Amino acid sequence: MVANILVVDDEQSIADLIEVYLKSENYIVFKFYNGHDALNCIENEKIDLAILDVMLPDVNGFSICQQIREKHHFPVIMLTAKDEEIDKITGLTLGADDYITKPFQPLEMVARVKAQLRRFTKYNTVEPMKEENTIVFSGLVLDKNKHECILNEKSLSLTPTEFSILWVLASNRGHVVSSEDLFQEVWGDKYFTNNNNTVMVHIRHLRKKMNDSAEHPKYIKTVWGVGYKIEG
Repeated sequence: MVANILVVDDEQSIADLIEVYLKSENYIVFKFYNGHDALNCIENEKIDLAILDVMLPDVNGFSICQQIREKHHFPVIMLTAKDEEIDKITGLTLGADDYITKPFQPLEMVARVKAQLRRFTKYNTVEPMKEENTIVFSGLVLDKNKHECILNEKSLSLTPTEFSILWVLASNRGHVVSSEDLFQEVWGDKYFTNNNNTVMVHIRHLRKKMNDSAEHPKYIKTVWGVGYKIEG
C-alpha cells in the first residue's frame, strides 16, 4: 500500500538509512532531523505512520508522540538508543504502538512498519457500515469503520493499538484471549516472553481510559497465567 511515513531522527545517517529502505518499498517519506520541523509537517501533511527517535535536539520524541495523540490515530513507532524498559514503557503509555531499539536491522524495521500499517488498515476500514464492524454491549459501542469507541455515552480517544486490543477482546467476549494470541492478532508478529510487558502496558492504559481497574474490573479481567477477557 502507498503510505506517507514521517521519519524523525537527529542522527542523519540513521534517518537517511530508514528513508532508503522505506522508499525501496514505495512508501512516501517525510524526513526530518528535529522535532519542530516534524510537528509542522504533521499539521500540513497527511501522515499514515510516524517513526520517532526519543532523543532529539529540541522536542523529544515522547513530546511529539503526546502531541500526535491529541489529534491523530495513526501508528507511532519509537526509536530508542538504549535497551531500557523505562523508555519503552514511557513511549507505550504516551500512545506509541511499537518501539525499536538501536542498533536495528533495517529489514526488521520495514517489517514492523508493514505490520503496523496492516493492523491500522484492518481496524480502520472505510468500507460501508456492516453489522460485523460494530460491537455493542454493556454500554460499550465499538465502530471499526470510524475507529470510534463510546463507553456509557462518552467518547473515548483510543490509539490504534488500544482500539485493536479492545476490539479483539470484545469480539471474543466471555472467552479468555491469551497474551500470545492477543499479541499476534494485534501486532501481527511472533510472541516472545518479553512481549508480555508490551501487552500489559497497553491493557493498563486502556483500563485507565475506561475508568476500569485490575483489582475490581468492570470490563477487562485478567486471568492470571493465561490472558484477558471481557464479559458481557
